Amino acid sequence: MREIHTGTGDLLAHVERGVAVVTLNRPDRRNALSPEMLTALSALLPELEDAEDVRAVVLTGAGGAFCAGGDVKAFAARGGEGGGTTVPHEERITRQQAMQRAITGRLYDFTKPTVAALPGAVAGAGLGLALACDLRVGQPGTVFATAFGKVGLSGDYGATWLLSRLVGPARARRAMFLGERIDAATAERWGLLDWVVDAGGLAGFARTTAAELAAGSPESLAAMKQNLLDAQRYGLAEAMDREVPRHLACGLTDNHKEAVRAFVEKRPPVFS
Repeated sequence: MREIHTGTGDLLAHVERGVAVVTLNRPDRRNALSPEMLTALSALLPELEDAEDVRAVVLTGAGGAFCAGGDVKAFAARGGEGGGTTVPHEERITRQQAMQRAITGRLYDFTKPTVAALPGAVAGAGLGLALACDLRVGQPGTVFATAFGKVGLSGDYGATWLLSRLVGPARARRAMFLGERIDAATAERWGLLDWVVDAGGLAGFARTTAAELAAGSPESLAAMKQNLLDAQRYGLAEAMDREVPRHLACGLTDNHKEAVRAFVEKRPPVFS
């Protein structure tokens, strides 16, 4: 196992058997985002994307929550989300836009498979982080809530955009405006969760799923991810045109050749 030093106790990370496990680590605040956590996560994601020993990523939270979003107690202590700073408003906008691209945007476009393991509350900006991952697994105690309206905010970290695409505009409006708690069963029905597993089995299931992804052909998985992103961005004709170079490039790789040999020999492929 390789430990990764993130520079803060608010974010933990290690790599084991091709899977990087990244843990939001402020359990006393339900893993609410802190400046240190955000800075560390924005630096860690490109490092994991470039690391040769990382083939898949699990993003999770310590204790009984995934992420409660912004630290509302910290907001209150400084007189509101925009209080306690001398940074000009326009500069604050620019800084947060860059941070959101570096975290939610990077997760969404990540070239390696990502799995969000959600042990409990997924709220506010934490919703954006979870929905930016490729796959999501929860347990009976997992609950989603936009939560922005409850504290007089409108939403950030891509939560609105991602929610609209996963559950549709009507359900997204209901979730955003009313801030209702969405339980695990409803979340699975709506497509926010891919699996709901028994309590206590979440971490193991997420790591097993990520390990299965890590055992796949990295070129194939990266190309599939781009095809899936293109499916949301382009019409059918352009998406098909863009998938052909990737498909044929995969056909030239050693991993493709290994896979077809394994198919003929009736054995599992061993990808490099």
